[in-house]
Amino acid sequence: MGRLRVMSGSEVCDLLGRHGFVEVRRRGSHIVMQRQEADRTTTIPIPDHKELRIGTLRSIIRQSGIARSEFEA
Repeated sequence: MGRLRVMSGSEVCDLLGRHGFVEVRRRGSHIVMQRQEADRTTTIPIPDHKELRIGTLRSIIRQSGIARSEFEA
């Protein structure tokens, strides 16, 4: 496993968008992204900050189901 790169909230939203997630709303400093599938809906809140903390980024990776390698440097 490589190191996770430093990413902003908007960069993470762009990456999630390429994997089928759509922005459903913004409130304050958070963006809520959703992906509809046949049997479930995945919803992920993303802080719209310049740099996301490593734990926040790990949580987003876990919730999204996207390969960690997509987020590595």
